[in-house]
Amino acid sequence: MIRTQVPPLRNSVRRAHPHAGLLLVLALCLSGCSVPPKLSDSAQAPTPATTPAHSRSTYHPQRNDLALFALSLLDTPYSSGGRGPATGFDCSGLVSHVYREAAGLPVRGSSADLGKKSRPVERAHIQPGDLLFFNTLGARHSHVGIYVGDGRFVHASNPRTGVRVDQLSNRYYAQRFEGAGTLLD
Repeated sequence: MIRTQVPPLRNSVRRAHPHAGLLLVLALCLSGCSVPPKLSDSAQAPTPATTPAHSRSTYHPQRNDLALFALSLLDTPYSSGGRGPATGFDCSGLVSHVYREAAGLPVRGSSADLGKKSRPVERAHIQPGDLLFFNTLGARHSHVGIYVGDGRFVHASNPRTGVRVDQLSNRYYAQRFEGAGTLLD
């Protein structure tokens, strides 16, 4: 019998994509694969009206693809007017690239334009793939990011930090948050 050595899967995945492990963990988190705890006879299941939106979300492949693709672009450099990973991104360029590559949706325009094109979403109903708008330059919708779940969003922040993840509860962004919108059905 001939034995062949097969390299461990994790090493081949790591060579194929440096963030593969992170993407796998995020995919599992976003897929919502969990079993609710068994309720005792006296306990009642929470009603949809009292259950937070993030805990009753369902699997949406397109939304999850948008969130995962946005996360795959972390640490890409910031570039004013940038529209691709080779040249870098500004905030609206990042959104355009993610929507085109992950969802096949041609999205163009500034963050203010995206705010006008998107359908408003109540804060309690924000889902992965939705857009978050901020007033960071003293103008309505002067910054945009892509919500990825658990109160976090991906955005092309500035030339110093590039594409990164921040918490919506971060004091800076919480004070400048103007609302959310969606370009999805």
